[in-house]
Amino acid sequence: MTTVLPQVRQLSRPHSGRVAWITGSTSGIGWAVARQLACEGAAIALHGSAQASASTDAQLAELHALGVAARYYPLDLSDGLAIAPLARRIAAELGAVDILVNNAGMQHVESVLSFPPDLWNTMLAVNLSAPFHTIQACTPAMLEHGWGRIINMASVSGLVGVAHKPAYVASKHGLLGLTKSVALELATTPVTCNAICPGWVLTPLVQAQIEALAQREQLDEAAARARLLGAKQPSQAFVTVEQVAALVGFLASDNAAQVRGAQWNMDGGFTAA
Repeated sequence: MTTVLPQVRQLSRPHSGRVAWITGSTSGIGWAVARQLACEGAAIALHGSAQASASTDAQLAELHALGVAARYYPLDLSDGLAIAPLARRIAAELGAVDILVNNAGMQHVESVLSFPPDLWNTMLAVNLSAPFHTIQACTPAMLEHGWGRIINMASVSGLVGVAHKPAYVASKHGLLGLTKSVALELATTPVTCNAICPGWVLTPLVQAQIEALAQREQLDEAAARARLLGAKQPSQAFVTVEQVAALVGFLASDNAAQVRGAQWNMDGGFTAA
């Protein structure tokens, strides 16, 4: 008797024919994730808050050189009502989203006593409400197609409290709650939902905090970096964007089909203490 083996995707391009939408993907973690998934064969919906620029054109050219389709979609994610129309546009131009990575986020360091209420509302809209809207917009097609991955970029600040970051911490705690709820709702389906909780990653967002610390404490940049790491990250090394992107690649793989509702910390021992 001849055994018929199931069709297996090429290991080097496991996401050929799939579409990935990564919010906040023109720099830092988001750009690393876009390149990772493009290398794995996925068409890329690149996203940022501003209109395309020369640097955006160069990024699209790099993705095209990897042999995948890619388009850039500008949108202010604080406008929740505009998210579903954008998802429909992506579906019309690239195909329905198979891999959704909610990476976009905002950070502001200030005491709760003086934190601007308008900024609180905007940060929760971008960091928490936008993932709700993208998930609601993209999941029906995933269910219809019988496969999907939702990956939310949270933070160790979603696992612990951090002084002077009330909106960021609250939004990342909320994002983990959203992740668990969605994962349970989809538990019997081929669509998974998980979160990644990085510690200190040297992104433009963190670089801004380093520069602010250096100015505030009158330190050089090297000393400010050491101070930042020494306070929380026992490994005394930054997580790299490539390491986070590789974890996204795993969570998007078929090997992670039973990883559901995880809050996967990658933090150099930050939360081990």
